[in-house]
Amino acid sequence: MIIETERLILRPFEPEDLAPCAEMNADPHTMRYFERPLRPEETAAAIVRYQAGLVDNKFGFIVAELEESGDFVGIIGLGAIGEETRAAIPGHPAVEVGWRLRSQYWGQGLAPEGAAACLQYAWEKLEMDEVVALTFKGNTPSRRVMEKIGMTYDPQADFIHPALTPGHPLAEHVLYRAFNPGRQQN
Repeated sequence: MIIETERLILRPFEPEDLAPCAEMNADPHTMRYFERPLRPEETAAAIVRYQAGLVDNKFGFIVAELEESGDFVGIIGLGAIGEETRAAIPGHPAVEVGWRLRSQYWGQGLAPEGAAACLQYAWEKLEMDEVVALTFKGNTPSRRVMEKIGMTYDPQADFIHPALTPGHPLAEHVLYRAFNPGRQQN
């Protein structure tokens, strides 16, 4: 899964991506809408899962790098929603689009650029009917990205994220939906 946009190359992980990805995931500011920052070994395990998704599903979360310089921007991609999380979401959607960028790249339109390209890939290459995005209800920056790429908030699909400790202040999540524009929706 390689996707090129105006400014980004979205590509599978390579060994040299571990260090900048681990640095990004350890940053408390970047991870403020997650239960906690990740330790390097947790990032390494996540990368293994992302790579397995590419093999098993033909999609996954991949590296976003600047086309001009090759700099590691973050991760953007499509991911299979885990069974426990799917069960908690009304309608049980299967695939999400998501992103996490290093803070120095925030506010430049890179997340919407990459995420929109992933949606286009989902529609055109994978022929998916629906892709969702989910986040903590107070994550205004990510919600803005979801709206910029044409996703629609579904208040009936708000849910408590099962991966978070019960009662955690970030547990309340919202869901945005996008449907393949080339297919008739029922």
